[in-house]
Amino acid sequence: MNAGAARDIEIRGLSRSFGRDRRALKSVSLSIGGGEMVALIGASGSGKSTLLRQVAGLATADTDATSAVAIGGRTIQRNGRLARDARAIRTGVGFIFQQFNLVGRLPVMTNVMTGALHRMPAWRSFSGRFDDETRRRAFAALDRVGIADHAWQRTSTLSGGQQQRATIARTLVQDAGVILADEPIASLDPESSRRVMEILAEINRVNGVTVVVSLHEVDFAVRYCARTVALAQGVVVYDGPSSALTAARLRELYGADDLAFSGELPGVEARGPSHPDPLPGRAAHPAPAAWAALHPGHA
Repeated sequence: MNAGAARDIEIRGLSRSFGRDRRALKSVSLSIGGGEMVALIGASGSGKSTLLRQVAGLATADTDATSAVAIGGRTIQRNGRLARDARAIRTGVGFIFQQFNLVGRLPVMTNVMTGALHRMPAWRSFSGRFDDETRRRAFAALDRVGIADHAWQRTSTLSGGQQQRATIARTLVQDAGVILADEPIASLDPESSRRVMEILAEINRVNGVTVVVSLHEVDFAVRYCARTVALAQGVVVYDGPSSALTAARLRELYGADDLAFSGELPGVEARGPSHPDPLPGRAAHPAPAAWAALHPGHA
């Protein structure tokens, strides 16, 4: 693992404003232990994407606040300024975007191999010449996510679910100790969504990688993540077991007008044949029967 033990995340007093009137994050503090798989939920504009980008060092906090973000004990930003070694820290952080962030005209294999660029000599990275070991690792990663047969296919010809699996394969080649996934299933069909979440859960379980995934769908949070952090208007309003997120609790957090449900308000029932345990060998935790998305229009 590239990052060694660098899998824990510490966030202290993180605030982020956009202009005078919009504060996306308000003094957010969180501790995420190495090897956890945590869901980040909230309505549109709650600050989920902003928080993930802050953790990855892709954006910085307000400079007038006393804040810090550290990964594996290494501070990536403090008081709104990136650390000098932020780029080196980011090599251990894989970021999965909703819109894949792949080069469509290139083969899938090439996109996946770019996960190794930080380990390559400059002359190789500039020329795009990958060694045999990188090719082997990339093919193994593609095989692990189930799309090895598409390795040399033009990336733009893949389905959305297949492209998202390619981005996950890239983080495997990167050897990331932390994976931050920003709504990775928001644009996918239900079956592709399930497959992507199962792959992330398997990587978390087998590799011990810390996974933080922002989600619209509460049922996916409960099904795949033991812990959920809920944001509302830039503030952490819940941090605890996903299994405790009942319909009544969500209404307390977000209000009836901000939360849509399909069907009856659920109790909790055991996983049925149509919802197999995504992690073989791990006891299935109960999941709601019919939970809708957190914001209107996604039910």
